[in-house]
Amino acid sequence: MIVAQDLEQTYLSGGRPLTVLRDINLAIGAQEFVAITGPSGSGKTTLLGLLAGLDRPTRGVIRLDGEDLGPLSEDARARLRAEKVGFVFQTFQLLPTLTALENVLVPIELRGDGAAKNGGGDGAARATELLDRVGLADRSHHYPAQLSGGEQQRVAIARAFANRPKILFADEPTGSLDAETGRTVIDLLVELNTSAGTTLVLVTHDPALAERAGRVIRLAGGTIV
Repeated sequence: MIVAQDLEQTYLSGGRPLTVLRDINLAIGAQEFVAITGPSGSGKTTLLGLLAGLDRPTRGVIRLDGEDLGPLSEDARARLRAEKVGFVFQTFQLLPTLTALENVLVPIELRGDGAAKNGGGDGAARATELLDRVGLADRSHHYPAQLSGGEQQRVAIARAFANRPKILFADEPTGSLDAETGRTVIDLLVELNTSAGTTLVLVTHDPALAERAGRVIRLAGGTIV
């Protein structure tokens, strides 16, 4: 499902090149659950962004579900993400002026599902089903400011699964949550990964979350160790 070959990512820092990732080679199969771990500054979030097609590597090849990301334009990469990728951010990234239901509907509408417009049709049914699965059926018309941190993260997870993605990327999904809420989110990610058959790739400092993964990729100094 995901293949990276000879990845390198270098930025200019103070006029000098700074290599954040180097010699990254990995393959992640369909329906795998992989955790990426390592100390701060090891390149975890940078790698996640490259694998998701949010950024371009300085060198190397990335294939997402058989598609080489290198030759694709920004618009083509955005379409590919809309069709195949879900993303859960540590900071939730919910739109404050939209309700929980409307936030989950956003990727469905961006994909061009006309039935989702105005909260009607199959799109709204899908969004409602997902909110129910994350335990927020009774909070669907609440705005983010009216929800706890854990509830906001569950809305973000429901949104990430809205388009039935083949691949879900998550960046520290439990990083800003208390231990009990974090366990709930972990259980939810594992359940959705299993039931939907979605490949799950996440960055985490949380040992409890890493232990739930089928495989752990550890980074240090910008390379896989």
